[in-house]
Amino acid sequence: MIRILLAEDMHMVRGALVALLDLEDDFEVVCELERGDEVVAAALDKRPDVAVIDIDLPGLDGLTAASMLHEKLPECRTLILTSLGRPGTLRRALAARVSGYLLKDAPPKELAAAVRRVAAGHRAVDPQLALAAWGGTDSPLTERETEVLRLASEGAEASEIASLLHLSTGTVRNYLTTVVTKTNARNRVDAMRIARESGWLL
Repeated sequence: MIRILLAEDMHMVRGALVALLDLEDDFEVVCELERGDEVVAAALDKRPDVAVIDIDLPGLDGLTAASMLHEKLPECRTLILTSLGRPGTLRRALAARVSGYLLKDAPPKELAAAVRRVAAGHRAVDPQLALAAWGGTDSPLTERETEVLRLASEGAEASEIASLLHLSTGTVRNYLTTVVTKTNARNRVDAMRIARESGWLL
């Protein structure tokens, strides 16, 4: 069972989030808060596995609360919820050692998946927010990775791409795996969408 602390100042949003989290068999919301300055004391009392914290809270903002929580209770992972994907804020969140960073309007399945990833000790960052942190302009991909992704986006199979570029099929698959990782995508199709929207596949 994953024990969750939830900090959200808007009553309706908090109620909706609790209802969503309670639908999951392996989740238990052990604490609901509406102020950032209540987070650390409540976490020390309830010992949650994951703290889901809104970035804009009264008393103390969510990132400061998350940073303090990391110092006082490092075994509790933090997942920040935000309605705006500002690049500087994501950089601050990573500096505060949060484990996850998600948009509030993400589908419920993504929230549940992010909580599980964070609880397991992994990072969960919304791909679009990650791209915003990179500035959304400079591609993280090499020329060869971009070439492979472009051919894949045009419908070419790994074996066809290998033949066209005089590579082995395994090397093409490795390039595509690297592209997914570098773009912080869920899969190849998502990587193609992210690259296209960012103007990397011209």
